Amino acid sequence: MQLRYTQPYEATLRQMRDSLLAQLREQRGGTVGRAEVAADRFSNAMDDRAQFTTEHDLDIALGEREAQELHDIDDALERIRLGRFGICTDCGAVIALARLQLSPYASRCLACQRKHEFGHEH
Repeated sequence: MQLRYTQPYEATLRQMRDSLLAQLREQRGGTVGRAEVAADRFSNAMDDRAQFTTEHDLDIALGEREAQELHDIDDALERIRLGRFGICTDCGAVIALARLQLSPYASRCLACQRKHEFGHEH
């Protein structure tokens, strides 16, 4: 069984993708980096070395998160193209509409996602 009305999800995913790519372009092409933007949120006084290490680690973590989000969005768009959107990639069950509304790039039903996150076998 496949989700019938994927058009609103496709539009949302494309908008999310465009927004994420624009954010990445702005951060990488601008004068302020991701780590500097995020570090501004911290008001703790640190010495220069500790601050550099924190900003570097934060930059790596943000880059990994953004790369994963972009990958998840692209995978969801591919599932739409293949007619498999809204179907759990692990068990084949229909993913709840409420879950897709919250996370349109969800690839697993809630039960399989919990198993995946806690490292249980499928």
